[in-house]
Amino acid sequence: MKFGKLLSAVALSGVAMLAACPAVAADVWPSKPIKLVVPFPPGGGTDLVARAIGQKLATRLGQPVVIDNKPGASTIIGTDTVAKADADGYTLLISGSTSYSVNAALRAKLPYDPIKDLAPVAMVARAPLVLVVPANSPFHNLADLTAAARAKPGSLNYSTFGSGSAPHLAGALFGLAAGVKLQDVPYKGSSQALTALISGEIQFGIDTVATAAPQIRSGRLRALAIVGSVRSSLLPDVSTVIEQKLPEAVFDAWYAVAAPARTPAPVLQRLTREIAAVMADPEMQIQLRTQAMEPLTGGPDMLRSQMETEIARYRALAHRVGIVAE
Repeated sequence: MKFGKLLSAVALSGVAMLAACPAVAADVWPSKPIKLVVPFPPGGGTDLVARAIGQKLATRLGQPVVIDNKPGASTIIGTDTVAKADADGYTLLISGSTSYSVNAALRAKLPYDPIKDLAPVAMVARAPLVLVVPANSPFHNLADLTAAARAKPGSLNYSTFGSGSAPHLAGALFGLAAGVKLQDVPYKGSSQALTALISGEIQFGIDTVATAAPQIRSGRLRALAIVGSVRSSLLPDVSTVIEQKLPEAVFDAWYAVAAPARTPAPVLQRLTREIAAVMADPEMQIQLRTQAMEPLTGGPDMLRSQMETEIARYRALAHRVGIVAE
């Protein structure tokens, strides 16, 4: 073989080997522990979902799944860590809409772009919110609440966890859908907000089913509606805002898994398959429902569509009602 042809053959062989590298890497993945980043402190809803999924996923993949809690800056610290991590399938994110859509909609500057810098893997659960009033409240459904708000605009106060929080967005959507003016009142957390509600300091609140259900069952609070698209298995008798003729008031809280952009497609595809199998496990479903979460099996297309839809929706909402994230 002449030298020129030999050189060309070697070059082509090198190109072929380079092209094959991602496939080879995917074939042997995972060969070491996987880090699942949770942008919240231990013990919260996201952390509980992460640990439940991580344990099952580790068994299926044959490698440890290590939970890495990186809280702070409204999930920005943890999310940015994943967005800038090596795209090799060994660093993943599990978080809710704050990381995937709310921050992008409400903040002018972010160190990451969720659409460009994250590769969607799977949606795994919904965490329904519920609109509640004190047990002695005159309001027995959303129509009662809406009528009172319409009669005296701005007279009804509701609890939030600060500007741009889930209860704030849900309350703003409810106000727009019902065509009424409501006043948000920020509290430091669920405990403080529920105490204020039970004492009559505010007229209604919006919180997770997991947090509010014990107070509802004890008779201290009355549930008026699930602020989501489907009922909660923990409160099956409580109808949704859709059923009460306010579909535009839907606010779905959810959890999803993503990887850094440019993670090899075969790795992403296997992750999606394995997580779907984990979420179909009856034991996993029981565990999540016990925590007032609804198991969900949705692939990357569903997650990307959810992100894009919510970013546009919450950006428009923020513009209309003047929401600025803290």
